[in-house]
Amino acid sequence: MTTAAPIGPSPSDLPPAPTPRLRRSTTDRMVGGVCGGLADYTGIDAVLWRVAFIALTVLGGSGVLFYAVLWVLMPAPSANPDTPLDRGVERLRTAVEDVAQRLHRS
Repeated sequence: MTTAAPIGPSPSDLPPAPTPRLRRSTTDRMVGGVCGGLADYTGIDAVLWRVAFIALTVLGGSGVLFYAVLWVLMPAPSANPDTPLDRGVERLRTAVEDVAQRLHRS
C-alpha cells in the first residue's frame, strides 16, 4: 500500500510563527495588565504570575516594586493609550528610556 503525498507546503517550508511582543494586556488585566502581558509572552498562565507577585510581596515586599517597574517599562497594548493613567505611564516610560540612552552614551 502506498501513501499519497501531502497536499500543500511541507512544515519546513512555512515561515516561523511570529514571537509575541512583550506588552501589557487589554483582555487579561486586573490592575495594569502586566501579568496578562507576561502570560501572553511566556505562555505561563496569568494566575501563576499573579501568585508569584503576591508571594514576592508577602515574603519581602519586592513584588509590588517589580510589578510597578514592569508596569512602567512594558509598553501599552495599543499605540494610542486610552486612559489618563496609561498616557502618564507611557510618558514616564519614554522619559526612563531617554535617561537610559543618555547614560549609555556617556
